[in-house]
Amino acid sequence: MHGLSRRSVSTILRSTGSASRYGSAATAVPFSDYVVDGEAKFRWYSVLTTGREIPNKTKQLNLKHTFFLGTRYESTAAESDSSSSPPSVGEKYEYQAEVSRLMDLIVNSLYSNKEVFLRELISNASDALDKLRFLSVTDSELLKDATDLDIRIQTDKDNGIITIIDSGIGMTRQELIDCLGTIAQSGTAKFLKALKDSKDAGADNNLIGQFGVGFYSAFLVADRVVVSTKSPRSDKQYVWEGEANASSYTIREDTDPENHIPRGTRLTLYLKRDDKGFAHPERIQKLVKNYSQFVSFPIYTWQEKGYTKEVEVDEDPAEAKKDEQDDTTEKKKKKTKTVVEKYWDWELTNETQPIWLRNPKEVSTEDYNEFYKKTFNEYLEPLASSHFTTEGEVEFRSILYVPAIASTGKDDIVNPKTKNIRLYVKRVFISDDFDGELFPRYLSFVKGVVDSNDLPLNVSREILQESRIVRIMRKRLVRKAFDMILGISMSENREDYEKFWDNFGKHLKLGCIEDRENHKRIAPLLRFFSSQSEQEMISLDEYVENMKPEQKDIYYIASDSVTSARNTPFLERLLEKDLEVLFLVDPIDEIAIQNLKSYKEKNFVDITKEDLDLGDKNEEKEKNMKQEFGQTCDWIKKRLGDKVASVQISNRLSSSPCVLVSGKFGWSANMERLMKSQTVGDMSSLEFMRGRRVFEINPEHEIIKNLTAACRSNQDDEDALRAVDLLYDAALVSSGYTPEDPAQLGGKIYEMMGMALSGKWSSPPEIQHPVSSQPGIPETLEAEVVEPVEVDGQK
Repeated sequence: MHGLSRRSVSTILRSTGSASRYGSAATAVPFSDYVVDGEAKFRWYSVLTTGREIPNKTKQLNLKHTFFLGTRYESTAAESDSSSSPPSVGEKYEYQAEVSRLMDLIVNSLYSNKEVFLRELISNASDALDKLRFLSVTDSELLKDATDLDIRIQTDKDNGIITIIDSGIGMTRQELIDCLGTIAQSGTAKFLKALKDSKDAGADNNLIGQFGVGFYSAFLVADRVVVSTKSPRSDKQYVWEGEANASSYTIREDTDPENHIPRGTRLTLYLKRDDKGFAHPERIQKLVKNYSQFVSFPIYTWQEKGYTKEVEVDEDPAEAKKDEQDDTTEKKKKKTKTVVEKYWDWELTNETQPIWLRNPKEVSTEDYNEFYKKTFNEYLEPLASSHFTTEGEVEFRSILYVPAIASTGKDDIVNPKTKNIRLYVKRVFISDDFDGELFPRYLSFVKGVVDSNDLPLNVSREILQESRIVRIMRKRLVRKAFDMILGISMSENREDYEKFWDNFGKHLKLGCIEDRENHKRIAPLLRFFSSQSEQEMISLDEYVENMKPEQKDIYYIASDSVTSARNTPFLERLLEKDLEVLFLVDPIDEIAIQNLKSYKEKNFVDITKEDLDLGDKNEEKEKNMKQEFGQTCDWIKKRLGDKVASVQISNRLSSSPCVLVSGKFGWSANMERLMKSQTVGDMSSLEFMRGRRVFEINPEHEIIKNLTAACRSNQDDEDALRAVDLLYDAALVSSGYTPEDPAQLGGKIYEMMGMALSGKWSSPPEIQHPVSSQPGIPETLEAEVVEPVEVDGQK
C-alpha cells in the first residue's frame, strides 16, 4: 500500500475538504464497457466528452473534437460528428496581482526550462489522488463512483491541446476559488515580500505549496487553461478558466451532461504557438518518463499503436490471363500482403515502485545492475553499488554506483557539470544538472539517484546552494561514497581496485587538494609506486607497515617517471640504509601529498629539499667535515655567485660528487618543471620560488678532493674554475632542473671531452727521412761532430 506523503498530510490538516497543492483535484471520467474473450471489461470514455456513442473501428478518431479513451480503433476513417451545448456564463473574479508579473516571476526565478510544467501538473494530480486515498480510509463513499486511482494524459498535436485527468478528490466551487486563487489572495507584492522575508530568515521556501505556483506553471506553455472538476462531496461540476495575459478568471457551473465526470479534475491546456511541440504524444511520454517515472500512481498516455495483419490484394489482369492459358499451371492461391493497422490506446508510461524504495535485502545484484544500465545508459556493470536510507534530521533514500570505466569525451575533473546524480523529490525527478551542490567536484564520477521528502519541488540552483538540508545530504552522500570505494579497495580481488585507480585515481588526488575535511578518508585510498615496489602500487598503510623502527618520516620524490626517480642521486644514501621512498610520477601527486602533510602521525618529507634528516646525524663528524672543507665550500660559492644560496656538505650522497637541492620552502625541480609548462604561468612568482637552491657536495668523491686541492694551491686556476662551472651544470641536470643555456653546457662538455681524449687513440708520428735529389744514388749524410765535455776535470 502506498504511503501518504508528508506534504499531502500537511495540506489536509491546513484545509480539510479542499484539493492539494495547486488545488489540483484530478478527474475521473465515466466508464464504458467492452468485451475481451467473452468477459466484460471497463474502460474510460473521452476526457472531453462523455455519454456519447463510441465509434467502431471504421470511424475516424477525431482528436479535434472528441477524445475517446479506452477502446481501440483505427486512426484512418471518416470523421464523426459531434455537437455540444453552449457553456453557461460564469462569474468573473479579478486577480489582485498582475498575471504578467507572476509569469515573469515563474519563468525567471523558479523554473529553468518550460518542460517542468508537466512535472508540476502531474505532481498536483498525484497529490489529489493521495488526498482521496487518505480520506477514503474514513469515508469509503468517496470512492464509490470510480475505484481506479490513476493519471491520464491525452494530446492533440494538430491543435496544440494537452489534457491531463486524474480521479482524485476534485474541488467544489469554493475550493476552486481558494485553491486556484491563492495568488489572487496573496497578491504579487505580498508574494514577493513573503519570499524575501523567508530568505532573510534563512528558511527553506516551498513556494509551490504556499502560493499555488505549481498550477500556474501551466502558463509557461499555455495561453488558456480550463479546469473541469467534480468533488464527490458536491452534486455539481464546475469549470475554472483563465488566460495568461488576463487580469481575471471565471468560474461557472458545467451544465453540459456530456462533459460530466464522476469525480476528479480534467485540466486542458491550449498551448502557445511556439510551444505546440509539447502536444506530440512521443514528447509527452518522454517527459513523463524523465520527470515522473516513479510517481506512486500509474500514469497512462494516449499513444498511437499498430498491429500487422494479412490482406488480400488484386492480381494483375495480364498475369491472370497467362495463368488461364497455361493448362499445366496449378491453380494458384490468392495473393496477400502484410499491412500495419493503426489505432490509439492507453499505454502505461511509468513504474510506480522505484527500486530505491524497496528493501535492500529483497533486491538482487542483477536488479541493481539492470537499473544502473537503464538509468545511465551504460553497458558495463558497475564496480560497486550502495543502497541506503538516511533517517533523523534529514531523511532521504539513495543508490550510488562506482562506474567500471571513466566517461569518454569529457574530463569530469575539468567539467564538474556532469549528469551523474539524479535528484528526486517525493519520487518526482527534479534535475541532474548540478555544479557541486550534492557531490564535490572530485567525486563527480559517482553515479546514482537521491530521493528526498524534505526538499521543495521547486528546487532551484539558489535553493540548493543555501539549503541546510542539502548541506547535510552532501556530507552523508560523500561519506557513503567513500565507504563504497573503501569496500572496493578491501576486496579480495586486487584487480578491481587497480581498475578503479586507473580510471579515478586522479579524482581522489584532487580531493586531497580541495577537501581538507575528508583527508582521513582519502589518504588510505591513495596508491603510489616506490623504490621497493616499482611494478605494483602500494598504499600508505603498506608503506607505514614496512617502515624501519627508527624511521620517523615518510620519504618521497617527485619525478616524471619511475625510471628517472629510480636513477636520481638523491636516493643513494637512502637505498644504502634500505629506506623506502615513494615515487610521485603523476603531475598532481606532489601537490596532493603536500596538502596531506602527514599520515598516521608520520610527516611527508621530500628528499630533494635541504636539511634532510635520515636519523644518523653525527655532530662531531659534521664539525670536522665543515672545518676541512669549509674553504672549498666558500670558494665554490664565490665562483657560482647568485646561482646558489649556499654550498654545503651533503649527507645524502654516496657515489655522486654533488647534487642541487631545493630550498625548504621553495619549489622542487619537478614542480618548477610543471610550472614552466603552464601556458599562463606567472614567471615572476617562478623566479621567486626557485631562487633558493643549495649546492651539496660529497667530500668523499675524487672530484671534490681534487677541487679541494686546487682551492688550497691556486684558487684562480682557470681549469679548476671551469671544472666548478661544469660540476654545477651537471648537478643541475642530474637533479632534475633545466639548464638556462643548454648550448653553453654542451660546449663545456665538448671542451672537457677534447682535453680528456686528446691523443688517446692517435698513432705516434713517423720519422720522415730526406729523399735523394737523384734517383738510384743514395744521399750522402754528414756526421755531426760532438765536442768532448769536461766533467770533474776529465774529458
